[in-house]
Amino acid sequence: MQRTLTGWHVFAIFVGCFSIIIAVNLTLAFQAVNTFPGLVTKNSYVASQSFDADRAAQDGLGWTLETDVSDGVLTLAITDSAGTPVNPKVIKATLGRATHVAEDMLPELVWNGTALTAATPVEAGYWTLWLELEAADGTPFRRRIPLHVSEPAL
Repeated sequence: MQRTLTGWHVFAIFVGCFSIIIAVNLTLAFQAVNTFPGLVTKNSYVASQSFDADRAAQDGLGWTLETDVSDGVLTLAITDSAGTPVNPKVIKATLGRATHVAEDMLPELVWNGTALTAATPVEAGYWTLWLELEAADGTPFRRRIPLHVSEPAL
């Protein structure tokens, strides 16, 4: 006995396919909104008014940053234009994923004589370090540093 494909069958297939597409889109949209970390600045216009002056002050410090995460330790080496290690005041440091805040941590950076270090038990992947530092002369220094943590060698 052969079954006939009727208009109702085509309609049911059509509705079923589009229902799946809509469900997937809604799921992705819901996940995107719920995992977004939030605002970077409350008012971008106000922040933009001092951006050039802040950047010039930071560049005037002449600092060079070298950042590494390996064996569960975050190392942040800062040197001035003469190559001398710099020990700035740490206002805030946040290490986290760029896509969500669930794994964010506030590493306690400690000066070891040449660099700031902190224990950071992180998994392999892409991370971001948000820094707020202060120079000895009171100049604020802010950076967002993307990091890639590799799998440990076996």
